[in-house]
Amino acid sequence: MNTAELLVHCLENEGVEYIFGLPGEENLDLLEAISHSSIQFITTRHEQGAAFMADVYGRLTGRAGVCLSTLGPGATNLMTGVADANLDGAPLVAITGQVGTDRMHIESHQYLDLVAMFAPVTKWNAQIVRPSITPEIVRKAFKIAQQEKPGAVHIDLPENIAAMPAAGHALKQDRKEKVYASFKGIELAAQAIENANNPLILVGNGAIRNHAHQALTEFAEALNIPVANSFMGKGVIPYTHPLALWSVGLQLRDHINCALEHTDLIIAVGYDLVEYSPKKWNPQGTIPIIHIAQNSAEIDSSYIPIVEVVGDISDSLKEILKRTHRRGKPEPYALQFRDEIWADYQRYAQDDEFPIKPQKLIYDLRQVMGADDIVISDVGAHKMWMARHYHCLQPNTCLISNGFAAMGIAVPGGIAAKLVAPNRRVVAVTGDGGFMMNCQELETALRVKTPFVTIIFNDGGYGLIEWKQHQHYGHSEYIKFGNPDFVKLAESMGLKGYRIEKTADFIPTLKTALEQTVPTVIDCPVDYRENLRFTQRAGDLVCHI
Repeated sequence: MNTAELLVHCLENEGVEYIFGLPGEENLDLLEAISHSSIQFITTRHEQGAAFMADVYGRLTGRAGVCLSTLGPGATNLMTGVADANLDGAPLVAITGQVGTDRMHIESHQYLDLVAMFAPVTKWNAQIVRPSITPEIVRKAFKIAQQEKPGAVHIDLPENIAAMPAAGHALKQDRKEKVYASFKGIELAAQAIENANNPLILVGNGAIRNHAHQALTEFAEALNIPVANSFMGKGVIPYTHPLALWSVGLQLRDHINCALEHTDLIIAVGYDLVEYSPKKWNPQGTIPIIHIAQNSAEIDSSYIPIVEVVGDISDSLKEILKRTHRRGKPEPYALQFRDEIWADYQRYAQDDEFPIKPQKLIYDLRQVMGADDIVISDVGAHKMWMARHYHCLQPNTCLISNGFAAMGIAVPGGIAAKLVAPNRRVVAVTGDGGFMMNCQELETALRVKTPFVTIIFNDGGYGLIEWKQHQHYGHSEYIKFGNPDFVKLAESMGLKGYRIEKTADFIPTLKTALEQTVPTVIDCPVDYRENLRFTQRAGDLVCHI
């Protein structure tokens, strides 16, 4: 066999189901090898879409998603999705074709030093410079991509190396053992929790990645401590739970900020600073913090834990709980805001104004979607509303990119989600700006038979930037654009397209769309005047002690 065939054999050994990517001259041998393997190659319409698919596959499964490009512009097109996976903690392996090693020393057509280029957006990367090292590189790539904190790695395969004869075999996967926190850390955490009057749990995506949602819920219930989640921690505790305070992360004052301002202890569980900077909620660094995670805390002047409990999260929570007693403590201060949070959510239930308010659109979406159905949010003004108003009963049922926060992820992400969970309903929520960045992947969705619904929040502009401009300057510039007829665009691709003409039509239209056997697009005119109205309400918010 040649190196390309050995590489594919190693990928099969890692359990790779799909490779998302585009064909190119420099990866011909690799494509030929894939065609004779058990791996399904999914030809995408842009390399960015391929990387986003691998990104979301990795986030949903915990196994590295794999994307492939050729050299030069193909590789540069992968960069955004690779960077997104790396900052969002999603395991991903990117493979790029490359010129032969015999012409890397001279100026050469389409040649870039891809190892140097991918270094800032990956945990590790390497070039295969001789056939015999292929098994070691592949095993190391998957090990690094999937170990906590997960992220992206990159393998560069020169075309002459790919064609060389190769001998070798895939390496066995090493046994992954749990790592347990120190007894001293557990004891100190238990003591700090017992002494606190108004503790608050802040939970991030690390708790979901490490399957700690059940242990976290039991921990909160037993100690009667309220729970707030980051955008990427949705569903770690059911939103209907009496201790759930929903999402933090809006860069505006909200009800949850009152709880943060009056807490005397933050118990950060699986929290990653990239999800929501501690400088936003602990600017002076005065709030005591317990860090419970698989990894040590990042250095930040606003995030200096009084104790770090580093090890298996579920085990750490159970061991702390055994040693903590909070009988006789006052009712948590933060819970007094729960009625206000719920009332604000419910106030849009009967709203029938048109264009649809984003709060109403998301409220109705939640009524239709089941507990284990999946929503992928793109990035834009709608993302802020999704973070605030779309609530989850289970982990990984609302995916929001909030590390790299890259526009264009929703449609490719919908394909990956449907591949991972073909029997669950999937909805991609996007703005018209983000939709037009990767809408071509809807053809991919049709071709690979992944029917999901795309909801477009249509405001004819970059709504989030308009919101920010008005906050800073009182007016907006350079944010408006025109759109195609989204219904005709969908129909031209062999999809179903719908346009909402009045608010009451949304729920029946969504139900119809979810029953289709092809991907569907719903064009929803949205009233983003609510953005500035919310800014005003947030500015007027007063915390009642």
